[in-house]
Amino acid sequence: ESNSTDPLVLLSGIAARTRTLHLGTAIYHIYGRSPVTLGIQSATLQDLSGGRLLLGLGVANKTIAAWHGGTFDRPLRRAREYIEIVRKTAAGERVEYQGEIYSTGQRFQLSWKPSHPTFPVYLAGLGPQMTRLVGQISDGVFINMATPATIREIASRVHAGAVEAGRDPKQVKIIAKVRVSLHSDRAMARSRLRQVLTFYNIADHYRDMLKASGFEAEVNAIQEAFKAGGFKAASTLMTDVYMDKLPVIPATSVKEIKERLQPFVEAGVDRMIVPYVPVTEPVIEDARRFVEAWGNSGSDG
Repeated sequence: ESNSTDPLVLLSGIAARTRTLHLGTAIYHIYGRSPVTLGIQSATLQDLSGGRLLLGLGVANKTIAAWHGGTFDRPLRRAREYIEIVRKTAAGERVEYQGEIYSTGQRFQLSWKPSHPTFPVYLAGLGPQMTRLVGQISDGVFINMATPATIREIASRVHAGAVEAGRDPKQVKIIAKVRVSLHSDRAMARSRLRQVLTFYNIADHYRDMLKASGFEAEVNAIQEAFKAGGFKAASTLMTDVYMDKLPVIPATSVKEIKERLQPFVEAGVDRMIVPYVPVTEPVIEDARRFVEAWGNSGSDG
């Protein structure tokens, strides 16, 4: 969502080469494009793909907002208005929206009738207020870097928000992202995940969530090392013992990955997102090997 490739451009290419895969963003921040623009993009991708879009959105943070000339403020109100406009635009409705943050002017409407005007919109959330809002306005919560225990807490708040809005909590999906790596040498599998985890122990939102999950001492130590010696110094404190407590899986087999994902399912996750963190070069070939191994593993891994 920050400074990598554009998701919808990539998904358009994937849509042209596939027929049944769902096409999702995990996640697309709301500062890089207006809600009308994203509504147009979403409607276009829906037409191209035959209605396979799963749109995951997030309110980003101060740094990302500044990159796009924005100000990170009022995230709850901003998310609510943004999603309303995206949905109206993508559905082909006339959009004349006057909100507290977003205003679209008058008489905007797509020049064509979208073939698939509705699609799920998921919203990333960690804190109490945002996760309750998810239950009120979106089709599901997108959770990143959360342990099964934290997922249970978030799911409870999401469901409470749904009830407050008069919605069926079962209709609001719980989606969790758990990164994995795979190598016959577990130390190799850990190596790339160590870099990813160091970043999350430094980033504001995730740092706070990890502290709340019981890892305050570890996070504080990594923060201090980062301030004193930079990223490399911080990464040395991402120990194997700490890594094994976090929601990542450095594995030596696909069977192990599937077994270690089970606690997340038991915590109430409806859909697992399992990003693969490549271990060896070239990364495309390593990722291909993982996909093939997963596909060939069958139900018993």
